[in-house]
Amino acid sequence: MFRHLLLLAISAGCLNSLLAAENTNLGMLNRIKTEAFDNSRVMEHAFYLTDVYGPRLTNTPNFKSAGEWVAKRLNEYGLSNVHLEPWGPYGRGWSFSHYSGHLIEPQHAPLIGVPLVWSRGTSGPVSGEPMLAIMRTEADFEKYKGKLKGRIVLTDPGRTLEVQTSPPSRRFSDAELIDQSTPVEPTGSGFTVHEPAPPAGSTPFSPFFTAPAAGGTARIRAFRNKMRQFLIDEGAAVWVQIGRGDGGTVFAQSAGSRDMKEALSVPALALAAEHYNRIVRLIAMKIPVKVEFDIKADIYENSLDSFNIVGEIPGGGKKDQLVMVGAHFDSWQGGTGATDNGAGSAVMMEVMRVLKSLHTEMDRTVRIVLWSGEEGGLLGSKAYVKAHFADPEKMNLMPEHSKVSAYYNYDNGTGKVRGVYLQGNDMARPIFESWLAPLKDLGAATATIRDTAGTDHLSFDAVGIPGFQFIQDQIEYASRTHHSNMDVYDRLQKGDLMQASAVISYFVYNTAMRADPVPRKPLPKAKPAPKPEAAATTSGTR
Repeated sequence: MFRHLLLLAISAGCLNSLLAAENTNLGMLNRIKTEAFDNSRVMEHAFYLTDVYGPRLTNTPNFKSAGEWVAKRLNEYGLSNVHLEPWGPYGRGWSFSHYSGHLIEPQHAPLIGVPLVWSRGTSGPVSGEPMLAIMRTEADFEKYKGKLKGRIVLTDPGRTLEVQTSPPSRRFSDAELIDQSTPVEPTGSGFTVHEPAPPAGSTPFSPFFTAPAAGGTARIRAFRNKMRQFLIDEGAAVWVQIGRGDGGTVFAQSAGSRDMKEALSVPALALAAEHYNRIVRLIAMKIPVKVEFDIKADIYENSLDSFNIVGEIPGGGKKDQLVMVGAHFDSWQGGTGATDNGAGSAVMMEVMRVLKSLHTEMDRTVRIVLWSGEEGGLLGSKAYVKAHFADPEKMNLMPEHSKVSAYYNYDNGTGKVRGVYLQGNDMARPIFESWLAPLKDLGAATATIRDTAGTDHLSFDAVGIPGFQFIQDQIEYASRTHHSNMDVYDRLQKGDLMQASAVISYFVYNTAMRADPVPRKPLPKAKPAPKPEAAATTSGTR
C-alpha cells in the first residue's frame, strides 16, 4: 500500500511539475471542456457541410456554397477578417448530378456505382452488351484496337472477396499508443511513418500505410493515363472499373485530370465489386448479358481559381503573432465528405467558436484556414504558405513567417485525438506533454517524435513553421469511409468530435498564451520542385 501511495505521489508531483513549467491554466481547461461538451455545435456544423452542401469537390458550386455558409457562420460567431481568399489556378471543376446503373439481362438488378471525376457524362442512357477487355500493360492495347467503339468496356478482372473476420472499426490500444511514443530506427533520411497494422479491408491508399516504393505510383498513373487516352481514341462508350471495397462500399476517385490541357475521360465509373463480379461471371459463362448506364456530369472550366476560407480571433499584447488551425474542406464525389474531411472542418470551426465564447482575450491572434485542393496534393495550403510565409523551392522568408507560433491540423477521419505527432520536433515534446497531462482522462496522452504524412501540416513544415497533425483513432477510415460512397454523416462519431474540439481548443489556447512561441526545428533547405512525371498526388497515396 505504501509503495502504491508513493507511486501516486510521485506521479502527482511529476504532473504538477509539468503544469507549473508551462503555467497551465486548468481553470481555462474546465471552461473549454464545459463549452465543448455542454454547448457543442460540432454536429450542426457537420450536418450542413455534408447533408446540405456535400460533396465538396474543389471548384464546384457545392464547394462555393459550403464556403459561403462557413464564412457566414464564422461571422455569426464574432470572428474577424472572415473572407474567402482566392488562389490559383486550380483547373477544371467536376461534379455529377445524376447516375443510374442497371443490369437488364438476364435479370434486372440495380448496380451500385460511383461516376469518376473528370470523366464525361453519357448524354442519356447507354445500354448494350458489356465487353471484358482486361488491360494491364500497353501491350494489351493492341488486342483491343478497333474493337471498342461504342462499347461498354470493363477493364479489370473480377476480384475474389474474402470473408471479413476482423471488425471494420478499431481504436488504438494502449500497447499501440506506447509503440507510437517510441522512436523508430533511424534510416538516414529522417523518421519513417510506422503505423500499426491496418484494419481488414484497408488498402495501400490509406493513412495507415507508408508511401509506395519510389516511382510505383507514378508508373501506375502514367499507365492509367495512357489507357484513358486509348479508350478515348477507340471511342469506348463507357469505361467500367471494379471498385475497391466490398459490401456495397465503393472507393472511387478520378479517371482524368483537372488540367484543361488534358482530355476528359470517356464516361467512367467504379462499380461495387459484387455487382462487377456478377457481370464478369456471366460473360465468362457466355450467358447473354445487357447493362445500362446513365451519367450526367457537370464540367466547370470558366473559373480557374479556387479559394481558402479564413477567419480570426484577434489577439491582445502579441496580436501580430499567430496560432493557426486548419483542415481541408474539399472532398471526393462518392459520399458527402463527412470523415474526409467534413469532420476536420467542423471540429476547427468548433474550436474557433469555443475559444470565442470564452470572452477572454488571448495574447496571440488565432487564425483558422480551411483548405481547398487538398485532394489534388495539398494545393490550397501550399499556395497559402507560398503567398504568406515562404516558397519552399527558394526559402525566401516573408515577414509573416516569423510570426506563426504553430499550425494544428485535423484530418484522419472522425476519431478522437489520442495525442500529437511532433514531426521530429524534439523541442516541442516537453511543452506538448505538459498540455497532454491533464487531458489523459479524455484519452489524449501520447506525444510521438514520429512524422505523419498526407495532411496540410506538411505545407507549413516544409518552410520551417511548426506544423502538427494529431494522432486520431482510426475508427472505419481505411476500411469503410476514406474516399468512398459511405463517407457520410452517419459515420461520424459525435463524442469523438466533441473530444477533439476540446483537446485542440486547449492546445490552441495554451499556444496563444505561452510566453514564447513553440520552438522551431532548423530551417529546411530549399527544395526544387519534382519533375512532373515524378510528382505524386497526395490524395492518391495517403
